[in-house]
Amino acid sequence: MFSNRFNRWTVAAIALMGTAIATVPGAVLAQTPDHPSDTAAEFPTRNDLKSLTTSGSYLAARHASVERDAASAAAFYRSALRTDPKNNELLDRAFISSVADGDIDEAVKLAERILTIDKTNRVARLVVGVHDLKMKKYATAQTNINQSIRGPITDLVATLLSGWAAYGAGDAKGGVATIDKLAGPEWYPLFKDLHAGMILELSGKEKDAGVRFERAYKLDDSMLRVTEAYARWLSRNKDSAAATTVYQAFDKKLARHPLIVEGLRDTKAGKKMPPLADSAQAGAAEALYGIGATLPRRGGEDLALVYLQLSLYLQPTHPLALLSLADLYESVKRPQMAIKVYERVPASSPLKRNAQIQLAIDLDSADRTDEAIKILKGVTSDDSKDLEAIMALGNIERGRKKFGDCGATYSRGIDVLPAGNDKANSVWYYYRGICEERSKEWSKAEADMKKALELQPDQPHVLNYLGYSWIDQGVNLDEGMKMIKRAVEQRPDDGYIVDSLGWAYYRIGNYEEAVKNLERAIDLKPEDPTINDHLGDAYWRVGRTLEAKFQWAHARDLKPEPEELPKIEAKLTNGLTDDSNSSAAQADKKKDDGKGG
Repeated sequence: MFSNRFNRWTVAAIALMGTAIATVPGAVLAQTPDHPSDTAAEFPTRNDLKSLTTSGSYLAARHASVERDAASAAAFYRSALRTDPKNNELLDRAFISSVADGDIDEAVKLAERILTIDKTNRVARLVVGVHDLKMKKYATAQTNINQSIRGPITDLVATLLSGWAAYGAGDAKGGVATIDKLAGPEWYPLFKDLHAGMILELSGKEKDAGVRFERAYKLDDSMLRVTEAYARWLSRNKDSAAATTVYQAFDKKLARHPLIVEGLRDTKAGKKMPPLADSAQAGAAEALYGIGATLPRRGGEDLALVYLQLSLYLQPTHPLALLSLADLYESVKRPQMAIKVYERVPASSPLKRNAQIQLAIDLDSADRTDEAIKILKGVTSDDSKDLEAIMALGNIERGRKKFGDCGATYSRGIDVLPAGNDKANSVWYYYRGICEERSKEWSKAEADMKKALELQPDQPHVLNYLGYSWIDQGVNLDEGMKMIKRAVEQRPDDGYIVDSLGWAYYRIGNYEEAVKNLERAIDLKPEDPTINDHLGDAYWRVGRTLEAKFQWAHARDLKPEPEELPKIEAKLTNGLTDDSNSSAAQADKKKDDGKGG
């Protein structure tokens, strides 16, 4: 029996049967889907695929591509290709989907077929060249890689890979010369000096390597791998103090990066640290990672995916490449695939802790909250002062309405907060205050909100939360209203904060101002059930009863909180009586819960 997801693809394929099959676009962008699921049982089996026609497989593959599910897209394209082996469009799509999925061995087979038809296919040349490099076929690797050039980024990648292939073939001097010949944009020299230095380092020319590393470091001392390469070289060729100074300079720019912390520990202990790469394959993987990790920030997510997968093909446990790939999946809203990647980070890596924290966040987003909490409790038990892990745990508990738990978790963090970082420390009191308020411990919550404002005056979300709470309780009305107005002044386009102002006016009986501000909030957040419910109440109070019922009906249809639904339905039946409580008296606190803090 087919899985539910397979059936959904098949239905989509059938629905599209009348659509003409489009030609393959040349860009990689349309060809690099992702995985929306981490459940192997949902993946289509060979028997599933046999039941589909060529058109059915193709259309199911296109649907999987839209959902950025590379594994399923590749399976469907290959299924279609088996029944129509001369279809070049299917061949190209199956190839690109296989690369995106990281199935490089399968992609190589398809690339070789493509090159018999089109010898100029650059992506196929690159993939075959990387495969040759992995297999230590350095001469053919250079030939294929050199034919993959087509623009500034691919020129640089191909040149660096060609340089590493030359080194692998025993021609380090030729490899460095190949890299040095490349001319291009102003950001080329950084990568050229880094990789030339790494090749020189492995070929025993430590002095020349140091010149290159120092030059790269002066070009950009904030680049992690440049810093590491230079500091490692210093630890072996100068002294530990010099290496320590380089690490400390980076730590001042980005505090406590795990690789820098490890480097500082080793250099302070007087260790001579090994090079970043120990082989041609590791060096090539470093090149692919280095470029791939920068591309998403330039809008090149799809090419980045290709480079990162190829990097991991050469060096499957490269922790930075794994974290970059997982981050890429998160950026395209596919946490399920990020989960798989985070699980691949080696336990021995200093970055494992970071991977565990992000893994937990993604597990929670995939409704695997118990697993997420277990992981974070493990991390915090290993280090009771790990504020990042404690914050992640508290945020998950708060998001899942475990308010007693999150209050206790944030307290653990507050107990070990460093002094002097008032702005960062403020959010801890704000979040704990939310948990206390929702646990009906208002005196504690009020004290924490005041403390948060003491540490970061005029923080709009804290002003909003505390000001609204006072007005809702009928105390400190003037000060509460001033707070909410100050919050709106800072965040005039935040629908939740504008809703708070409207609802504050409602609570003090100024219904005309309530309507004015709640209508503005609806413009900003039209699909929010609470704001629609608020506006319905305000309309009713000013005599616009037909519009009130429309807003309540809309709020009902927008899936409000379960406990609010019967209240909305009662108002639809009976209207709003004088002694009616609002169905959303705690609205801002329920909707915001500090997520914007």
